[in-house]
Parts: sequence; structure tokens; C-alpha cells
Amino acid sequence: MGGYDFVLFDLGGVLVRLRGAQVLRELSGIGTDSEVWDKWMTCRWVRTFERGRCTPEEFATGLVADWRLPVTPAQFLDGFLTFPEGLYDGALELVSAARRHARVGCLSNSNAPHWQFMRAEYGFDGIFDVTFLSHEIGYVKPDAELFEHVARALGVPARRVAFVDDNLGNVRAAQAIGFAARQVQGTEEARAALRELGVLPGGWPLS
Repeated sequence: MGGYDFVLFDLGGVLVRLRGAQVLRELSGIGTDSEVWDKWMTCRWVRTFERGRCTPEEFATGLVADWRLPVTPAQFLDGFLTFPEGLYDGALELVSAARRHARVGCLSNSNAPHWQFMRAEYGFDGIFDVTFLSHEIGYVKPDAELFEHVARALGVPARRVAFVDDNLGNVRAAQAIGFAARQVQGTEEARAALRELGVLPGGWPLS
């Protein structure tokens, strides 16, 4: 189809619905989802935790203090574990369809508790040929070093990697290294982007 060896999917916001922005807005008083995620992605405690370099308890304690949230660290952590709230419709079918034309993987800023939950609840075991999870590889998006690590690990020219992510900064960082990257929200937009890139044929449904 599009001449790609790998198709990489972000998890949250692409395959997995997240309620985190709503929770964080309510706790912090920040006005918009965009402002929440901008603060989240630059927060030292988020970046440390998603690199796998602190415990969930240390993460919650540091974030609650830095963000001045009106909850205890334990209360925050209980809510944090519910941020993933299910798959977008057709998520697993979309990955399966892409897998007919290339190897597929996930490339996600994540953490051990969320990944353990998603593996158990969403059927992610065995669906990906490769996984790049920030807490396992020690790098986070949108840092260039993460994409450089992924490109080396895949062992193919960057132009032969398609990538969909809901965050524009991540997409631009991926494009800077040569990936065919597109910003999407949910599986419908991801499907359209993969069709535009030539990964998937124009027809739908998948079967």
C-alpha cells in the first residue's frame, strides 16, 4: 500500500479514551484541556514517572504539591488509575487492519499502572508487533531522543514509519526525524489519516 514497514499508534487519545483532562481541570481550576495537557507534558513529576524513574506514590506526592491540588496524594492516585476509560470504537479492528499491510506497534507516554490495566482490560496482549512505552524505554515524547531511539530500534528508514498521535508537539517531533506522522483524535481520524497515507485501502468497513 503506502510503502511503510511499521505503523505506530499512540494509545491515549488515539486508541484509548481518556478522562484525565476533565479530572485535572476540575481539581486545578485550569480552563481548557489544551492548557491542562501543556502543563501535564512539561511537569517534572509526570516526566519522571513516565520515564519509570519514580514510584506511583512519589509521583502523586510531587504532583499534588506542585499543582497545589485539593486532594491527598492517595486520593489523587486513586483517581489517576481511572484516567483510561475504554477503547474508542473500532480501535482493535483498526490496528488489525493496519497489520495486514505493515508491522504495527504502540508508541506512548505511559506508566506501569496504566499499562498493566490496559493490557488486562483492552486486549493489548499480542496485538502489537513492537511496543515503545516511555516507562520501559526511559524516554518521553516529544523529546527528540525518544524518536531517535525508536528509529534505531526499528532499523528501517524513518520515512518508512507511519505514526498517529493526538498531540501536535509529538507529531512535529516525529516529522522532524522523518516519520510520516499525523495528528488525530480517536480511531475515526486515525483511520482517515492512515487511508490518506496509503497504509489502508479506501474501502470500509475493514472486513
